[in-house]
Amino acid sequence: MPEVSGDGTAPPLISFGPVGNWLLRLCKLAALIGGLVFVALVAMLIVSIVGRKLASYPVPGDVEVLQMCAAAATASFFAYCHLMRGDVRVDFFTQHLAPRHVLLLDAFASLLVGLFGALIAWRTAVGAWSLREVGETSVILSWPMWIAQMLMVPGFVLLALAGGYMAGRCWQERARLRSGGGA
Repeated sequence: MPEVSGDGTAPPLISFGPVGNWLLRLCKLAALIGGLVFVALVAMLIVSIVGRKLASYPVPGDVEVLQMCAAAATASFFAYCHLMRGDVRVDFFTQHLAPRHVLLLDAFASLLVGLFGALIAWRTAVGAWSLREVGETSVILSWPMWIAQMLMVPGFVLLALAGGYMAGRCWQERARLRSGGGA
């Protein structure tokens, strides 16, 4: 990725270091796996719908499978989205700020994303463990519910790591701009 843009019209772009490149590859892999899960879910739903309409035989538990797998697949996209700066941005108030000020706000926002990711990962893991203890299963397929919930945890852990990494990179880039006499 290019270094910070200095024109003040676009949000600054951050380059990745060696750790960031490793994290980016890991997040890409997670997002790719999540995408493949969604492709498989779509194929399963097509088979189920066609089976229901033509042979009166849908895929048993198709809605359960969809719910459980879609939750885990969705969680796998967040970290990559954050690293690629694909988060929803409202830059109306910051579009005319100097890049170092935008970087300060981005560092704070990424820190919040990282803390949120850690909190959600923790609470999701605790909830999954509780489901495991009570032995809750899905209604039709009798799949253990805790496994589906636990599969979301790695995505949220990656989100926490991505948020923390981006906060640090924004802070470093801001310091570089300040020491180099940047905007």
